[in-house]
Amino acid sequence: MSEFFVEFYNHPDFWKYALIPFIAAIVGWGTNWVAIKMTFYPVNPIGYPPFLGWQGIIPSKGEKMAGIVVDNTLAKISTTQEIFQEFEPDAIAHHVIKVADARIEEFTDDIMSEKNAILWENLPNLVKSRIYSRARKQLPQIMDNLMEDLQANIEDLIDPKALIIKELVKDKAMMNRVFQECGEAEFKFIINSGLGFGFLFGLVQMFAWYMAEQNWILLPAFGLFVGLATNWLALRLIFQPLNPIYIFGFKIQGLFLSRQNAVSEVFCRIITAEVLTVGSVMSEIFQGDKSDRTKSLIKKHLRPLIDGGIVKTVAQLTVGPEGFVDLKRTIEAKTIEMSLESFEDPTFIKERGVVIEKMFRERMQAMSSEEFQDLLRPAFQEDEWILITVGGVLGLAAGVAQLFLMFADTI
Repeated sequence: MSEFFVEFYNHPDFWKYALIPFIAAIVGWGTNWVAIKMTFYPVNPIGYPPFLGWQGIIPSKGEKMAGIVVDNTLAKISTTQEIFQEFEPDAIAHHVIKVADARIEEFTDDIMSEKNAILWENLPNLVKSRIYSRARKQLPQIMDNLMEDLQANIEDLIDPKALIIKELVKDKAMMNRVFQECGEAEFKFIINSGLGFGFLFGLVQMFAWYMAEQNWILLPAFGLFVGLATNWLALRLIFQPLNPIYIFGFKIQGLFLSRQNAVSEVFCRIITAEVLTVGSVMSEIFQGDKSDRTKSLIKKHLRPLIDGGIVKTVAQLTVGPEGFVDLKRTIEAKTIEMSLESFEDPTFIKERGVVIEKMFRERMQAMSSEEFQDLLRPAFQEDEWILITVGGVLGLAAGVAQLFLMFADTI
């Protein structure tokens, strides 16, 4: 064996041979880097994908990817009723009342001036004050009753899955960020592991090339193999073994699965802080595809305020009986506008988000490995063969280049 290594060391092309493992390491790193970049970029298509152009796998299949993620995570850990309950309807009502109370006069003036500015401006201040007072007095009960109704009918008013998918598809960069931040360690591992795997395969390639007396087919073949194998191996090690295996006291498990607690924290933080917020949920309830049902509830709860006492009398005096119906619609619209404005408060959004994040995080951390892997796995399963094939093609090209640039005089 020692004679073999002595002979190998004294070979006139020894340093060319010695470079092979290092070149293989660079090829392994480079092909894995390209594979990861192709998963996310470009965000918008270049050329005519998939054959005469490219778009990142995740951005190109945003709706499907978002649907898979939601089905495999949030749909398993919470219901619409639980989500709304965690937002605490009483706290929402209290917040809206607090914001609206300070602007009762402004909203009332806007509504009445829009319908008949002259008559409204000429009404005695005493009459206006009574209207403001009545609205301010009845608002807490109206909001409490409305929130109670929203909670009772929440399943018919909003679809959290559709909301999250819509938000993620609308912002492809955010979709990328969800996967990138959740799988940051895994993506770095894939790229960096290419160096190690590539170097090891390169050692085999080096001796095979030497022993086969520089058979020209070996360098391109090994380049192809390194490009394919480094990608494939890295992807396997992220998710396998699925459940922990202990060997001599050491825990062995897929990298992503072993980081379940940390990944859950990142995922839930992003979703509850930027996607499924109290603001986006209430906006969907008031303005989404099912908002007609919400408007019916608002109309029902505003009726005692509008149809009773001095409010109705002054309203009919100002806009007339025929304009009274239109006035009701305006008040309903202003109520929605006022409510939504109150959900633009970043402090309130953050407070509600912390509550629901805790619920999501605890339940996601309690998932089985089989369930949890489905959070990131779709990012690799979609067109995984393309990424591996691209790695192989790049490795093949590197092998051919190595053959002609380093050993052209010996083949």
